Parts: sequence; structure tokens; C-alpha cells
Amino acid sequence: MKPTRIPALLLAIGCVAAATGVLAQTAAHRMTTPIPPGIAMPDEVQTRLGTLKFFDGFPDAQTVDRIYDNLDFQRAVQAYLLGLAPVNMAGLREGLLSVGPANVTIPTFEDNMNARSLFLTANATTPYTWVWINLHDGPLVVEVPPMTLGMIDDFWFKYVTDIGIVGPDKGKGGKYLLLPPGYKGEVPAGYMVVRVPTFESILVWRNMPVKGDIRPAIENLHKKTRIYPLARAANPPPNSFVNVSNRAFSTVAPADDRFWELLNAVVQSEPVESLDPVTLGFFAAIGIEKGKPFKPDERMKRILTEAAAVGDATARTLTYKSRIPEAFYYPNSTWRQWLGGYRFQSQRGVAHLDAAAFFYFYATGVTPAMEAKMVGQGSQYAVGLLDSQGNPLDGGKTYRLRVLPNAPVKDFWSAIVYDNQTRSMLQTDQDFPQVSSLDKGLTTNADGSVDIYFGPKSPAGLERNWVQTLPGKGWNMLFRLYGPLDPWFDKTWKLSEIERLD
Repeated sequence: MKPTRIPALLLAIGCVAAATGVLAQTAAHRMTTPIPPGIAMPDEVQTRLGTLKFFDGFPDAQTVDRIYDNLDFQRAVQAYLLGLAPVNMAGLREGLLSVGPANVTIPTFEDNMNARSLFLTANATTPYTWVWINLHDGPLVVEVPPMTLGMIDDFWFKYVTDIGIVGPDKGKGGKYLLLPPGYKGEVPAGYMVVRVPTFESILVWRNMPVKGDIRPAIENLHKKTRIYPLARAANPPPNSFVNVSNRAFSTVAPADDRFWELLNAVVQSEPVESLDPVTLGFFAAIGIEKGKPFKPDERMKRILTEAAAVGDATARTLTYKSRIPEAFYYPNSTWRQWLGGYRFQSQRGVAHLDAAAFFYFYATGVTPAMEAKMVGQGSQYAVGLLDSQGNPLDGGKTYRLRVLPNAPVKDFWSAIVYDNQTRSMLQTDQDFPQVSSLDKGLTTNADGSVDIYFGPKSPAGLERNWVQTLPGKGWNMLFRLYGPLDPWFDKTWKLSEIERLD
């Protein structure tokens, strides 16, 4: 039977009718159902991509190209934001492995971290130990000293376990056994067993001072810290303890095209079971997939380059100018808080995408302790990104933060300044760009309040209360409370705004 040719006039009538949402019945078509509005695609659609053209709902060649370019770009930007966490980890990996091999090397800021080292919003008051863990060769034993406070996060920067004071050892120290993904071998007794979802991970802790003296903690670190393969437990090899204080090295990941290479390295390292299918799907959509080479063509390279720029711009916007009211500690305040807990969820089972992007762009270290109310224990954070008028903080201007009397801390508070570009300690003439209640010679007002000044020049006689900033450079700060007390949690004590003075 020969196919019936539809007369041109009837075809044109059908196209016009479809574009208006109603297909008129004609004598030539017995089996015709009226099409409800909103189903049919017009022949032309005006969008931010330009004019998209269709023939009876079928896109023309130019529209196809535009749609696929846009789809790849959208997926690349979302892949960038979802990739902030593992790429943050990959930056840590590169920096730490520059000090020495994984598992063997135990880098510690024995004299505290200063501004010479590039680490995302690290503190300058408690000595850190950072160890890169690699389980590709099998289970690993980690002997932790007493009186630490830390965690293990996997290569996707997801929480695995606490260690130390809030971990299974309860601050007494002890032997942890780290098992790699899919491990089915014998698990010997006598260990605190941790099954790590990824082959590579970060082990980080703070060495806690004893009555203000850090020397006992560092001595315990060297005497009681050991990391070795389970297979060599009978005769453990030695570790290399490296004091990285005042060391010029970076653990901050790049935001440009290298971002994609680092993301691909994480995807290739880890089992697909260790991450959700949707996130891996975004990565695969731009050519980053387990077991496959990452070789974007010239068109995709251009898209990925632009997506990296837009992704970085998006992360910075989400961090520095939030549009979420609950992101702030108090009404009409500029002080930011973490959102979404350690799982970054707006409610159970619902990812808080903006909160995760903010955290992984700005900070490191994920643990339930970051959301738990622990009166007199741990630490709390307030992020200062703007002045009291909602303007960016300008290194060429002078500002004041007044810490009101009776700050609600059992231990101490600190205010540390960071560079908006690197999110690391601001590099000036000061080793430690901070003011802390532990500082000797701090000037206190008659009512017990403390004024902290930020600017290129110190107010006369207030050098101890001053953090240097640089003209032409933006900055931000973290106000930390160590051993926070009830007035912080119930907000009967309020942190003052950062006020510009000139």
C-alpha cells in the first residue's frame, strides 16, 4: 500500500493549531483528539539561549547544537559544585604528599600553623596533625595518642568516624584498625575497627594542651603515634614525624582546568559504591567515569573551562553573599553559621546544596561535632564576611569588633583573619593574623569588653588588639569559641557586628 501524502495546506493548518495548543478536527482525520494547552511546542521559542526553532516539535540543527552545548555546560557547572568536596580533598592530598609518603609520614604543626602555610580556614591556636591514609594495599593500624580531638573523612569528604575525646577511644588513645572497601578478610581482636568507604582518606586531629602547655601533647605524639600495615603488626616499620610549622606549602586545590583532572583522579581511585549514582552521573556526563580515560575534545574543553570559571564564581557567591535567611546567627546580622549539619541536609534525606558548596569551598573537616551542642566542649564558629552595613571587608580600611564582657567560653575565644582568595590565613607581617583571649598584654575595656581592630595600621598603643590587613586586598574572619557555654547557644550573649571606623 502506498503511503498517503498529507496536503501541504492541511499540514500547515495542523502546525499552527498545534502551536496554539488545540488541533482542530478536519474531515480528513476521523481519529483526532483535542490537545490540551501546554503540550505542543511552538515553532519558535525565545530563551536565554537565543531563538530555538522547531518543525512540529522537532528541533532544527542549530537548536540541537545550542541545547547540547547548554546541557553539557549546565551539567559541568553542577559537577563542579558537587566536585568541590573531593577536589578539596585532592588538594589536601597533593600538599601532604609533598611532605612525605602516605601512611608513613606524620606531618604536625608542632608550633601551631602560621600564615606561611595555605590551608582552608585553619586555626592558629591548637597544633594539628594531618595524615594522608591510603588503603589500596590493605588494612592499616593507627595508634592514636591520648588527648586528641579529630576525625577520619573519606575521599569524597564524607564523615567516617571521630577519634580522640569524642571518638571511640574517649581521649585515652588506642589502636584503630582501618579496613578498605570490600574487605572480607579476618578482623583480629583488640582494635577499634573502622570500615572506610574509600581507599584514600584524611586522618586529622588537634593535639590538646595540658593546662595550657602543649609540650606533653607533642611528646605523646612522638611516643605513642604509630601507623603501619596490619600485615606488619608484629614488626611495625618506623614512621617519619615532620614538623611542618612555618612551612611554605599549599593544600588548597586549584579552581581552574586542573580542577577536572583532580576530580578525575578521585573518581578513578575509588569504588563506584562509595558515592551516590546521581553525583557520579553528573561526573560521567562530562566524561569523568570510573575505568574510562578522561579525554574531552576541543568543544568540551571550552565548555569545561567556562564551567570552571562559573563554578568558582558560584561557590564564591554562595559563600560571600548568601541569600538564605537561616544562614545567619541573628536577625539583621552578618554573622554566618554552618547549615545542614555534617551531612549537609536541609531536612533528613534532602541535600542542602548551597550549604555543602559553602563549606567545601571555605573549610575542611567534617564531623557531627560541628553541629552538636556540646556545652563546655569542642568549639563553635561564627563566619564574618561583611561589615555591619553588609559591605565587603576592605583591607585598606579600619574596622573594630567589640567582644562583649563575659564571653561564653570555658576555655578561650579567637578571631582569625583569612584571605578571600585563598581562604587561608592572611599573609602580612604578622605570623599569626589573630587576636585571642589567651594573648598576653591584651587591652581590656573598663566594662570587661575587648576591642579587636583590623586595618593596615595599628591604633596607637593597641598593637596587641590589632590584626594587620592590606590595602587592595579583601579579607574575612572566623570567630571561634572553645568550650562554648549556654549563653552562646541560647543567644543571650550576642556577637557584635564588625564596624568600619573610617
